Amino acid sequence: MGSFVTVEPGINIFVEDINPAGRKTIFFIHGWPLNHNQFEYQYDVLPAMGYRCVSIDWRGYGNSDKPFTGYSFDRLADDVRIVAGALQLKDFTLAGHSTGGAIAIRYMARHQGYGVNKLVLIDAAAPTSVDKQTANDFITATLNDRPNMLQSVTNLFFFQHITGPFANWFMQMGLQAAGYATAAIMATLRDENVYSDLQKIDVPTLIVHGIHDKIVPFAKGQETHKLIKGSQFVPFQYSGHGLFWEERERFNRLLMQFVG
Repeated sequence: MGSFVTVEPGINIFVEDINPAGRKTIFFIHGWPLNHNQFEYQYDVLPAMGYRCVSIDWRGYGNSDKPFTGYSFDRLADDVRIVAGALQLKDFTLAGHSTGGAIAIRYMARHQGYGVNKLVLIDAAAPTSVDKQTANDFITATLNDRPNMLQSVTNLFFFQHITGPFANWFMQMGLQAAGYATAAIMATLRDENVYSDLQKIDVPTLIVHGIHDKIVPFAKGQETHKLIKGSQFVPFQYSGHGLFWEERERFNRLLMQFVG
C-alpha cells in the first residue's frame, strides 16, 4: 500500500510497500526517467512467494513531491536512507536499476550500507555515467520536446519487441516526472559518477546486465563486476536495458535465489 515519508521539510517521498509481513524484504530503486511502477512484473510475483517489496518514487518523479532542487546522488541516497529508517528496515536486499543502481551504490558508500545485507545492480549506471555530449543532448531534448525524448528512450530501452500499449504505458511513467527533474538527473549523470564508491561495498552483490543494452553498455557491467570484490555477474542474453521485463521470469527466479 502506498504512503509518504517526509525527507525534508515540505518534501514527501512516495513509498510502495507490498506484503509488509513478507519474510524477506527487497527495496527497489527505479531508473531514469521512470518511477516505482517499472517493477510491476516483480510485484506480480515476488509478494506471492513470500517477499516484501518496498519501492519509492524519487523526488521529482511519480507520486513524490517535485522540488526544484535536490537531485545529486548524495541527496537521493539520503532520501533512501530516511525511508529505510522510517520503515525500520533491517537485513534487506537493495536492488537498483540503471540510475537507481548508481543511487544504490552511493547509498552503500555514504551510509555504510545501513540495513542492507545484499545488493543487486540491474543494468546499473556504473562505474561511470553518461558522457557529456549524450547527456547534453538528452537535456536539450527534455527541455524542448520531452514526449519525443521519452519516445526515443523507449525505442532504445528494449531489445525484445514491445507492443504499442506497453510503449505508451512505459512513456507515461516518464511523463509523470517533472521536466526540470528529468533534466536535473541527466545533469547529475553527466557530472557525477560512483567509481570511488565501489570499493566500499562489502555485502554479497549480484550484477545483472543485458548484453544488448544500448543505454548502459554491457562493458560497464563487466567493469563494475571487476571493481566490487567478490561480486557475482550474470549476463542476460536476450535483453537490452530492460531485463526486469524482457527476461522477467529468469530475473525473478535469479533474484529469489540470491535473496534466499
